[in-house]
Amino acid sequence: MPTKHRIFTTPVAKVYPYYIAKAERKGRTKAEVDIIFCWLTGYTPKQFEKQLKLQTDFETFFAKAPKPNPARKLITGVVCGIRVEDIKEPTMREMRYLDKLVDELAKGRTMEKILRAATSVKQ
Repeated sequence: MPTKHRIFTTPVAKVYPYYIAKAERKGRTKAEVDIIFCWLTGYTPKQFEKQLKLQTDFETFFAKAPKPNPARKLITGVVCGIRVEDIKEPTMREMRYLDKLVDELAKGRTMEKILRAATSVKQ
């Protein structure tokens, strides 16, 4: 049986400050990062904060996401040299979706475009 990537067992709260730092270095805000997390997973801001306090690992965080946004499947492109849409492992794909959204935020895209607001998705 293949070993799980160690990032799966890493608490979201341990990596979260790096997402914020990346965004803030480019003039974006913690609030915008939080919006991305909640949009992607369906956690409310209060539920998201609770997951951070509980030190929930990435695998559990995504597995227990209350309502993963169906528009997340519209996220395409390359993260760490790998096309997001080609990633087969579900948890890794969700993590790369998150990485891609934060990258877009740091590159100055509007929140409307980051959250794929202009495109409707059939559920």
